[in-house]
Amino acid sequence: MQMPIKKKNDFISWILLIACVLLILEASFNGDGIVFTVLFSAALIYFGRKKMPKRFGKLMFWAGILILLISILNLYAFKFLLVAIILYIVVQFYQSKQNPIIIKPQIENTAAESTDELFIKKPLLKNIGFGQQQTTEHIYEWSDINIQCGVGDTVIDLSQTILPQGESVIFIRGLIGNISILIPYEIDIAVNHSGIAGNTTIFEHHDPKMFNQNLFYRTKNYADAEKKVKIMTSLIAGSLEVKRV
Repeated sequence: MQMPIKKKNDFISWILLIACVLLILEASFNGDGIVFTVLFSAALIYFGRKKMPKRFGKLMFWAGILILLISILNLYAFKFLLVAIILYIVVQFYQSKQNPIIIKPQIENTAAESTDELFIKKPLLKNIGFGQQQTTEHIYEWSDINIQCGVGDTVIDLSQTILPQGESVIFIRGLIGNISILIPYEIDIAVNHSGIAGNTTIFEHHDPKMFNQNLFYRTKNYADAEKKVKIMTSLIAGSLEVKRV
């Protein structure tokens, strides 16, 4: 079950509050050292940029950047935030695996604005970082999908909508998770997928080990099909599955 929005906001607020307290305590006990390190690295960065593109200037600039990064990484507040973020991602990923996003577009009018030159319609989905995303409760007309997802699984079911004539587009950019797209038998498709690590299954074609590759697949009648779907997806880690229903 997804964490309620209020509890999620309270959780983030507590994490930030604890990090601020740790930062204040660390500055209180080791304030002189932190201030000196920050001022020293800032001076290296400033004078290094003034002397660039000379080699000595570059060395000063990058030395200042390195010292500043090391100082930030050694802060207890930063370590606490890093651990909290990792735990939060793991919890959200586990919850999304238990309740994957299911998208079932159906036909009906949605709220839209129109002018003499433009027709503006609300998108079916929104960009999300973590957790679940549900379609609206009322029935709506199909429109192309263009979303960004952080961590979690996404299921798009096209069997419960009537696609318009011509080419429909599904564009998904994700970090970690699985994408499953269900395609009716009469619809032709073209798939362009990019992945760092994972696997792909497109109808009968299965690639169990995909590492830093791009994949392109197109049905034979795609060019002349009256109704077709162009699928463009990218994942850092995860799987893409496209199957008939």
